[in-house]
Amino acid sequence: DNKDLNRIKVMLAEKKKASKWLAEQLGKNPATFPGGANVSQPSLDMIIKIADLLEIDYTELVRR
Repeated sequence: DNKDLNRIKVMLAEKKKASKWLAEQLGKNPATFPGGANVSQPSLDMIIKIADLLEIDYTELVRR
């Protein structure tokens, strides 16, 4: 079940950050960036970048 693999949306909420903020930090268009909507699993490189921005260990974004 992929919904447990991608925890970006959960961690954004915990850090009180919006998907728009994340998109801007990553240089993505907020209108096209899924922002943790669990649409698809991001690459490991992207997960690491997001974890760094959220100041968490990347495993927090992929654990079951």
